[in-house]
Formats: sequence, structure tokens, C-alpha cells
Amino acid sequence: MQINGYDIALSEEELDEILNRQTVVIELIDKNFPGYQALAEGDKKALQYLVNAGKIINNVSLEQDHHLNRLLKKGLEKAAADNTHAAKALKLFNSFNGVEGLNGIDPKPVEIFKNVHGFPGRNFYPVDMSADEFHRIIKKMLEQGKDDEVRRILSVRTMVRRQGDELKAIDYTEYFAKEFSEAANQLELAAHYCTDPAFKDYLGWQVQALLQNNEDMDMLADKHWAILQDSPLEFTLSRENYDDGMSGTICENAGLATMLADRGIEVNAKDMLGVRVGIVNREGTALLLKFKDHMKKLAGLMPYADRYEQNVAKGDELKQTMVDVDLAALCGDYAQCRGAITTAQNLPNNDKLSIKTGGGRRNVYHRQVRMSRDKQRETEMLNALVRQDFHKYFNPEAEHIFVIGHENGHSLGPDSSYQNALGLYKHTIEENKADVVSITFMPEYAKAGIISEQILKEVYVTWIVRLLLKSRPGPTQPHRTGDLIHFNYLLEHGAIEFDADRKLVVHFDKMPEVMHKILEETIAIQLSKSPEKAKAFIERNTTWGDLHDYIAGVHKHLGLKPYKEIRMHF
Repeated sequence: MQINGYDIALSEEELDEILNRQTVVIELIDKNFPGYQALAEGDKKALQYLVNAGKIINNVSLEQDHHLNRLLKKGLEKAAADNTHAAKALKLFNSFNGVEGLNGIDPKPVEIFKNVHGFPGRNFYPVDMSADEFHRIIKKMLEQGKDDEVRRILSVRTMVRRQGDELKAIDYTEYFAKEFSEAANQLELAAHYCTDPAFKDYLGWQVQALLQNNEDMDMLADKHWAILQDSPLEFTLSRENYDDGMSGTICENAGLATMLADRGIEVNAKDMLGVRVGIVNREGTALLLKFKDHMKKLAGLMPYADRYEQNVAKGDELKQTMVDVDLAALCGDYAQCRGAITTAQNLPNNDKLSIKTGGGRRNVYHRQVRMSRDKQRETEMLNALVRQDFHKYFNPEAEHIFVIGHENGHSLGPDSSYQNALGLYKHTIEENKADVVSITFMPEYAKAGIISEQILKEVYVTWIVRLLLKSRPGPTQPHRTGDLIHFNYLLEHGAIEFDADRKLVVHFDKMPEVMHKILEETIAIQLSKSPEKAKAFIERNTTWGDLHDYIAGVHKHLGLKPYKEIRMHF
């Protein structure tokens, strides 16, 4: 079947297999949810306007991701009314939030349409431009003294298009002027109705950030968002740059990287936009705040802590808010379920101006995502891969404890100048760092009485079980690559082993020493600012052999559900 001149690549039978047997449904809250019913009437009205803004920003992220996304989505929506093949393809499109995406198992993306492929630079850059041509153009523009335009091209917030034999940067507020104006209008309406003064103030700044070509407005919006602790509502306009595979290639070109550094021009990957909307859960938030109180002590325990300044530890006040949220909407970047879905987030990232100018961070945890489980498959997997006496330590709630430590871990360690210097490897090293910080310092939470010794063991085992990968991760999967690094490192250093029946055994007594060792190595790599050292560390610890194949084979035998369907009701 054709949609706007493009053939659907998957048959109805293939789509049925994906949608009916390989998809996990994540049900977001509706108007019957008790937390919604408990809101003030003004906040109920505000929530709907916030969701409306998210749906508008979703169109922005579709455009950023692929130049055909919006055209083909409209075609599928039109055809789906009376064609089952198109309706099923539309469901997969909405799962990926795009024309293609990784499923976390197969090494190559699953493509919904024939001959419609993704691009390393997504749609941030001209889709017909190779990395070599990109480098040549940037070098030529620098030689011609066009430093300011190159700086804009390498900004986090520009779409880049050809202009003759050069490139031109277009700020998001200009390129997406229509969508940003519409979203700003919805946020103004939400601000009118919401009851919390601080949240209302934040929305006002976010409106200005959408309307003005001024990075300072993003900074001020981020700073006002990051201090929200008591608002009943959550609205996040996220800006993360995992998707841009073009900008980071410059760090692999030593000569060009030097030219840029000499001119004081930073190389930044492009921000993919997303929106999260929800209602703050007070009970879940209370648990998070117990962990928050311990962060300044952990900052002092970080390796080489005397060699860098940690934003989270400046002054007497800890610049970190934390909330647990019942989700009403995940849009844009959040809705790109391509092998995984975000369970929590620590923003703004270190590359953002608000952090560079002393602002704080905010952790938001996604209740509906983490509560989506397949209990039967978990039991089957434990029986197949984990020795029986360790089953009692597997507890999905312990994974939430690990994620709390992970998100807090992003606020510890060297700043963005160290992270960005690692180029293509910065995300893998940073996600590896956050994981390692979490597990390394988990005994400190036990010493402080925040968790028990039993829960400490549950965190260890539950985290290690998630390292039993279903497939070998690719270079565009920093979280899963980190999992492989940790698995191999623990195995090599004797913290885990597999018995004669190939069942996992965890040596609890060895975990602290091994985790401190890998954390020290990770921080040393960030401090080195060396892409070569980062690459060597990743390659050394991501080998794949018979044991990995065996584990992946067991997963496949038990059946996989690598796809996600987000069901929104507002």
C-alpha cells in the first residue's frame, strides 16, 4: 500500500506480530485518576492547555527528526479511517514517533516505509550532506572569517540548511515560529488558570523563551523550572541532544576541532524538543527528598573531587529539586520509543546556559512508565538466567531506587566542558558515569538508614539482572552500551560469575571495590578530555562473546516485547 507515494514496508502480518505480541502498553492517567480529581478546578483547566502545548511541540520534534515525518503521518491518518494496513502502520509510527526507529534488539532501525531511512544528522542538517562534506564546509567558512555563522551552525538550537555552497543556521524560534507561537498561546492560558504562583511564573518565562530568539530566555525559563518543588502540576519542555549524530563528528577531525577551539567556538549537538505533562505525586516525592539530603556528602566522595567544581555542591544550598509525577502526556522526544522509554530525567544538562550560570537542576520520575511490567516474563527470565538463591533479591521497586541514584549521579562529577570534549563518546561515558555513581554510593544510603541492607542487595541484583542484554547494542544506544560495559567489567573483576548451569551469581562483598574502580576510571576519562581514551575504554569493555549470545538467545526464546505504545487520554 502507498501513502503519499511511499510504499509501506511491513505487511499487515508483520505489523500484527509487532503490535499484538511484541508491544508493551503504557497507560497514562485520565480524568478519572484520583490525583486529577483532587486538583483545584483551575489546575484541571491548566492541565489540558499544557497537554495542548505538548501536542503542538510534538510536530516540532517530528520535523527535527525526519523531513518526511509530518507528510507521512498525515497520509497514514487519512488512510487509517478505512484501511486496516494503514491503521496498523500508524500505530507503529506513533510508537516510534517517526518513520523509523530502533527496537533495541535488531542492529538496524525498523523502517515503516520502503526507501525512507533516517540520517545521522536527522533533519537538523541537510539530509544529503555527509560528515566529510560538513567538515569541508565548516573549514572553508572559518578560513573565510565567517566565525559567527559557524558558531550559530554549531549551536544547540538551530536548524541548518544549504545556502549556495555554504551552510546557514536558522534559530528554532524562527524556523518553528508558527508552532512556537501556538504553543506559547496554550501556555499563557494554562498560566491564567493554574493556582501555584511559582509555576505560573515559570510558564511566563517559558512563553518568552518560545517567542524570542534569545538564549537568555531559555536560561531564565530553565532556572524558574528547576526551583519548582511544591507545584501540583508538572510541565517540562525538554531539550536533549542524543539524536544528532552529525555535530559530534567534528571532534573526530583533529585539525578542524583545533581551528574551532582556537576561535573559542563550541561544538554542540542539536536539541530535540519534548514535552512532559503530569501531576506531582506527593508520596513518591517524599521518598526522593530523602535521597536529595545526602547529595552534598556524595559530592565530596567523588573521585578526583579536588580537580573540578560540582554545580550541585556550590554554596550552602543544594540546587536540586525532585518530584515523582503521574503522567498525562509524553510528546516529542519523550514519545520516541525506539528500543527504550525514559523512566526519569535530570535536567537541564550541563551544556545549558542555566547550569553554566549557576542555576539548579530538577529530577522528574515517571510513575506510569516504571509501573508497566510483565510479571510472568520476569519470573521466566529469573528461572532461566539467575541462580535460585538470588531470586529473593530481585525487586522491580529496587530498580526505582537505582534510577534515583542514577539521576542524582548526573549532578555529580566534571562539568560539560569535560563531557563535551569527548565528542561522539560523551553520552555513553556520561550515562555510564551516572549508573556507576548510583551503584557505587548505594552503600552510603544504607549507612545513612535511607535504605536497608536487604534493599541494598535488592538494588545490586535487580540492576545486574537488567545488564543481561537481549542484543548487542549499537553506537547510537548510550544507555545499553553502558549496560554492556558494566556487565563485562563486573564479570572481569569477579563481582559476578555464572555457574556450571550458566546461572548468574552475585558476589556482594566484591561489589563496592569493583564499583569504586570503574567510577574512578570513568571520571579520569572525563577529566582527560580525550575522545581517544573514551573510545578505548568503550571498545575494551564492550566485547561480545558466547555468554552474551547465550543470554540474548534465552531472552528471544522467552519472547521479547521491545516496542512501546503510549496511550494518552487528554
